[in-house]
This record gives sequence, C-alpha cells and structure tokens, in this order.
Amino acid sequence: MCVPFKFVKTTVGFFIQGIFLLWTTFAHAVNLMGSELQLHGFLTQGVVVTSDNNFLGQSNKKASTDFREIGVNASLRPTSDLQLSAGLLSHKAGETDNGNVRLDYGFADWTISSSEQGRSGIRLGRVKNSYGLYNKTRDVAFTRPSILLPQSIYFERSRNLTLAGDGAEFYFDRNYEAGNLFVTFALGKPQIGSEASKVALVGLLPNGRFEPKIAQISQAMYEGDGGKYRLGYTVLRFDTRYNPGVRDVLQAGQLKSMVQIFSAQYNAENWNLTSEYALRPISTRNFGPNAPDSTTHGESYYIQGSYRLAPKWEALLRYDVMYINGEDRDGKAFAAATRRPGFTRFSKDWTTGVRFDLTPEFMLRAEYHRVDGTAYLPVQDNPDPRALERRWDMFMLLGSFRF
Repeated sequence: MCVPFKFVKTTVGFFIQGIFLLWTTFAHAVNLMGSELQLHGFLTQGVVVTSDNNFLGQSNKKASTDFREIGVNASLRPTSDLQLSAGLLSHKAGETDNGNVRLDYGFADWTISSSEQGRSGIRLGRVKNSYGLYNKTRDVAFTRPSILLPQSIYFERSRNLTLAGDGAEFYFDRNYEAGNLFVTFALGKPQIGSEASKVALVGLLPNGRFEPKIAQISQAMYEGDGGKYRLGYTVLRFDTRYNPGVRDVLQAGQLKSMVQIFSAQYNAENWNLTSEYALRPISTRNFGPNAPDSTTHGESYYIQGSYRLAPKWEALLRYDVMYINGEDRDGKAFAAATRRPGFTRFSKDWTTGVRFDLTPEFMLRAEYHRVDGTAYLPVQDNPDPRALERRWDMFMLLGSFRF
C-alpha cells in the first residue's frame, strides 16, 4: 500500500499543532489539596488508512480519524489504608464505539494489611480486569507497546467483554528475595450489555440482549530480578444468557467461555521481548435452528520485541496470530458449512512501528501492519463478508498528550 507523502505531512502537522495547543492549556498535572487529591488525564488521536477492508472507521483507501481516546481520572486517599479512584473515558473506535463519556472505573481500595513482606486488600466498585499484561491501562497510549495492542489477545471489536467488571477484586502481593508475587481474584458483572458486545458474540442480525451473570477472573504474576522478567497466568470464566428481541432470528440461549492467558516478558536496559498465548473455548446452547449448539476452541498468540534506538526513539516488531477455532485454523470447514470466506476465521499480522517522545507529556507514533486474514476486523465496519479481502495493509499514525 502506498500512502501519499502529502497526507502524511498534513497529518503530522495536524498532530503537532494540536499538541502545542494542548501544551499551552495543560502545561502540568493538576494536583489539589496537597498530595491527597490528584487529577490526571490524556487525549489521544489516531489516523488509520488501509489498502482494503475497514478498521476503526471507513479506512479503505482513505484516512479515518474515528480512533480517539479522552480520559480524566482522579484519586483521593482519605486515610492511609483507603484510596478512592475513578476515571471517565470517551473511546471512539469506528462503528464499534461512539465515543460517549462513561465511567471507565470507579472503586474503593481498602488495604487490609501492609508490611515489608507485602500487602493485601480489596477493591469494590467498577474495577479494570487483571487480564494479561496490558488490560489495566490499555486506553492510555503511553503505557501501550504500540498504537494497536495485539488483537489476538486484546480485541478492539469486543473490548467490553474483558475490560472491567462491577463487583469486587481481592489482591495479595508478596515480596521475596528472588522476586515479587502479585495475585488477584475478582467477581463481577462484565459490561456485555452494549450493542458492540452483542454483535461481537452473535453478529448483526439478532436484536435481543445479553444478560451477564457474575464472572470470575484470576491472575498470578511473578516479577523477578527487579522486574527484569515477568511470568503470568490469567483465567477468565463468564456465563451469559441471551434474551431474544421481537421476531429475533435467535432463541433464548446460553453462552459460556473460559479464557486462559499465559504471559512472559523479559526487560533489558534498551530492549524487551514479550509473548502471550491464549486459549478461548466458547460453547453456545439453545439458540435455535439458526445457530446450532457448538463449541469452538479459539487459540491466539503473539511475539513482540521493542528496542530503544535513542533516549526519545523506540522501534517495535511483532507477529500476532489469531484462530477463531484452533481445530479449523484455515477456516475450510467453516467455509464449506456457511459459504462464507474461510479467511474470516484467522488473522496473521506482521507489525512494525516507531515511537517518538517529544517530551514526557507528548508522544507520536507510526505503525505499519501487513495482515493475512480478517478475524479481528469489526463486523460493524465490514457488514458484508463477501466484500472482504484476505491480504491487506494498514498504516496508522497517533499523537497522544497526558497531564
């Protein structure tokens, strides 16, 4: 895919002008009442161009600016063992998210015990899930390794399924001579009542709603040698019932899943290697003749490396693979049964990118993707599967500011 130089020049100019305007408005973080109440925020704008297909808006052979993240968060510590935290987020992502402001998280964190050996406590409210390495801060561009997180693990099209839960999270941290152990266990209702979540699970035609049950998510993360390496295991179990709408194509059914993620990361002085592997079995029952009972064994992984070229420059290379059904990796059985393209059941994404930190508050990124398959593309942006192309390219630019 060839992206015109004029477009790139204009886009970069737009980012620089916008960032300068933000800098003159918010030159420093807001810190109220001494160190007790703190207010921070961020603003991120992305541009996406694809050779074929659409991602994060109508990006096919044109620029889409429908990728935007704006957030404000506050934290208050009334006592030494109690912290109150909340964040508001506007997330615009093509047709999957309209950018309405909503509560991203809001919880009370009570530290039950704390010592040199570690601490334990409970968080009550809407809590970001401890899901893999990046979910807790996935909407803050500065904490992501790239513009787009690995879509095999951190789906953009169905982000609400794993993003946060309304309930309680128990945590236990322990410090050892060889390293540190972090354990969390959460019970809560996932945010799967949205239209985007429904479409991700059953497609565009059904007009009912999913009613989530209490989900369980647990994670154990071990950090050794001062954070030089990290090893983690995450398991998420959720069960939801579908309530059909008027003249729905589906009947009242049940969907169950258990996601397991194995995470590993090695951090050197100027480079790091990261990999995650996930198993995603999903079973559906009693949805009626238009959706026979089934069980699929999803599988995905990525291998990623980054290197700091200079104090303000960082390069990234990643290979990201996703199979909707590991027992039908090429989608041939699916194509024979449905007469839909088999390549909609997998994606293999080579990604390379660069990051430039103008200041600690301002960041620019550029990223190129060479993709085989369309498994992670949102249905809302691509309603006709027959119009999809198997092999496609994507170029992304991003500017981000934080205070």
